Amino acid sequence: MSRLDSSSRDSFEEFVAARRQALLRTAYLLTGDHGHAEDLVQTAMVKAWPRWSRIADRPEPYVRTVLAREVTNRWRSRRWREVSTGTLPDTAAETRDPTDREVLRRALLELSPRQRAVVVLRYFDDLTEQQTAEVLGIGLGTVKSHGRDALARLRVLVPEAAPEAVDTVAP
Repeated sequence: MSRLDSSSRDSFEEFVAARRQALLRTAYLLTGDHGHAEDLVQTAMVKAWPRWSRIADRPEPYVRTVLAREVTNRWRSRRWREVSTGTLPDTAAETRDPTDREVLRRALLELSPRQRAVVVLRYFDDLTEQQTAEVLGIGLGTVKSHGRDALARLRVLVPEAAPEAVDTVAP
């Protein structure tokens, strides 16, 4: 890793300060957990720093790509460590009525990581289909099919949502 000059360090710090909250929101929607979102953004920043001299003019696409790929990599490695159990814990179900935001967050977590990434990048971060494909490193048709399938799954998972609310998200 090469040392960057102070102006590069300053521009990196400015980027982090300006975009941290938006990146945290994206990371939270991708992971469903505040702690994991913080870790994910930190990992993305660590990976962006050595490449800053090359990406400084347009860092956001690179950082979003790192976020999307890291969450997929974490999901892949984690799934082998999960342990099934034959008994359920003795905890009561949540008694409060979940808010619409919480219902949507839970529904997003039911999607596959790739579908969730497409939905978050397309509809929460407002990227085009082409930009989403570039960030995820997949084809445009794959973005379209994952988006279509994810929206269909969300309609099933959240049937009480107003159809026009879900349909306004559709391309």
